[in-house]
Amino acid sequence: MRLNRRGLCTAALGLLAATGSRPAGAQSADAYPGNRPVTLVVAWAPGGSTDFVARVVAQQLSKELNGNVVVDNRPGASGTVGHASVARARPDGHTLLLGVNSTYAMARHLFPQRGYDDDKAFASAGRLAVSPIFLCVNPKLGVNDIQGLIAKAKAQPGKLSYGSSGAGSSAHLATELFLRSAGIDVQNVTYRGGAPAVQALITGEVEMAFVDGVTALPLMADKKIVALGVSTPERNPLAPEVPTIAESDFPGYEATSDFALLAPAGTPAPILRKLAAATAATMRNPEVLERLRQNSIFPTVGTPEEWPAYFAAESAKWGDVIKTRGITLE
Repeated sequence: MRLNRRGLCTAALGLLAATGSRPAGAQSADAYPGNRPVTLVVAWAPGGSTDFVARVVAQQLSKELNGNVVVDNRPGASGTVGHASVARARPDGHTLLLGVNSTYAMARHLFPQRGYDDDKAFASAGRLAVSPIFLCVNPKLGVNDIQGLIAKAKAQPGKLSYGSSGAGSSAHLATELFLRSAGIDVQNVTYRGGAPAVQALITGEVEMAFVDGVTALPLMADKKIVALGVSTPERNPLAPEVPTIAESDFPGYEATSDFALLAPAGTPAPILRKLAAATAATMRNPEVLERLRQNSIFPTVGTPEEWPAYFAAESAKWGDVIKTRGITLE
């Protein structure tokens, strides 16, 4: 018996109805993650803030997904090594990436040969959290607010210096955005990592630095450094006495470390939605919230649908800073 195309489709639909089968995407989302572990790649070495967030999230996400989420550190080249490995992974939801904007929005403008295209390589389950950065100075500088810092820098153009961990880090670009906004000339002194840069600030080797919240807060309490402003639109609840940079005559200023859950492009939308729901539940968990808050990390849960607009705006913002400030790899 010969069947035309309509007959074949009718027969196939009848077979699906008889067996109770569903389209592959829906079936995989219902069963996901199954017995296979989900690998959450961190593109940085163990011990940093991204690694910390990943391990806190992975523990609770395992419960929300009724599966096993394991963290895998793949550091190198400002995070692009880890990103490249996820870009090449099978898009089935079993390889994910805890991305940070210093790589997905900043490094792309500094590493043209990174082996993947951020616009095409990833899908996202949404943003997860944000970590503020404090504009700090050495106490011996003798300033207590941003206007005092600006006045001192203008009185001694090119004489003051700031510490950074190299081109493209969140703290480095936060500093450059501030210097551009303030119209002041402060020299960059590069160190091999954030910790040496902060130590240089404490000893007075450099006069200023942007310091992540988890590092800055105890040093502020011990009066080893002075915080003049915080980079978020709202004041940090752990240091409410420190004004935002935006309210210190720089409206719209914002520069944070943003964390997002990424997956290889082509990951089925039902799986991304399931991950987004599980992530949102994870970020509502009181124990997770408290552990993150203690390290000055706060939830900013987004959705897959919101990601493209956020990503485009964040990339354009930092690309413009990198271009106008003439920032290149050293």
